[in-house]
Amino acid sequence: MKNMKNKTTKNNMINYGIVIVLFVIVQALSSTGNLSRLLMGLLVPLCVYTIASVSLNLVVGFSGELSLGHAGFMCVGAFSSALFSQVAADSIPQVPRFILAILVGAAVAALFGVIIGIPVLRLRGDYLAIVTLAFGEIIKNLINVLYIGVDDKGLHVATSAAGLHLEAGGKQILKGALGISGTATLYKDIKNYFFLIGVILLLLTLFIVQNLVNSRSGRAIMSTRDNRIAAESVGINITKYKLLAFTISAALAGVAGVLYAHNLSLLKVSVFDYNMSILVLVYVVLGGIGNIRGSIIATIILYALPELLRGFANYRMLIYAIVLIIMMLFNWAPAARDWRARMVEKFKGKKAKKEVA
Repeated sequence: MKNMKNKTTKNNMINYGIVIVLFVIVQALSSTGNLSRLLMGLLVPLCVYTIASVSLNLVVGFSGELSLGHAGFMCVGAFSSALFSQVAADSIPQVPRFILAILVGAAVAALFGVIIGIPVLRLRGDYLAIVTLAFGEIIKNLINVLYIGVDDKGLHVATSAAGLHLEAGGKQILKGALGISGTATLYKDIKNYFFLIGVILLLLTLFIVQNLVNSRSGRAIMSTRDNRIAAESVGINITKYKLLAFTISAALAGVAGVLYAHNLSLLKVSVFDYNMSILVLVYVVLGGIGNIRGSIIATIILYALPELLRGFANYRMLIYAIVLIIMMLFNWAPAARDWRARMVEKFKGKKAKKEVA
């Protein structure tokens, strides 16, 4: 038992270490001028998608449910936090306002996670995937027709710009399909620290997910994944623990959405389509279902690769597809799994010999 705890702690520390080491390397390259503008622009989105993939792994990998609504939760977190930032821009300083925006985005996404999760988690497999996919599309289309403004009388919500009836001096914030503009400029003093903030949020996400997975609740969540009937037979409330995983995953997706929204001058709902959900799912699957470290590494490689290959204009997506196939084979092919197992055993054998000597 003690050895198992030590191994779990070691694995967790390695995950934290990977993120911190990569951050230090990026900062060193940036300070010496060896980091291109292209790579600089990828840093915050990398944090966004890594947070999203780690949080989705909690549902897909550890809870054993296939969810395609992650973009919907990111969308809810992004727009609720951007709306809060616009409304509170004149009354709250930048740093506390951004912290509150993160909390607002996470809380609203978690609320939607509960609302969607209670009826949906009674479904399984493909049915759950279809319903969560539909949720993402419903959210996107609802925001697409909403217009929100603010004046001295408070918030105004309508389905058209003319229906807002704003007083003189009022401000239109959400403009339907045109989205919300100017959110990033509200944080011009801390904009240069968004990568550091993204790394901190990623470490916080790892802390939450890893501690949940290794807790009593986490073991209950994984037991429902491994054998639903056996879990029910020993008194585990399956709906409760699946809803717990789903809600926490939704809240963390909302945090990713907050970071995404505040990094852009123009936030449009069209980017939060089912392609984004599938993209995050690809990162999870190729990194290894239930493998948090794999999600981190796969997201970094697969998100940055298409941008780094822009010099190979005609062959960029061909190379990307080949990398996807290789990663899939390496993760799931029986021969590759056997080879990795042999390498691990060989490494442990060498380490044991050194300790004896």
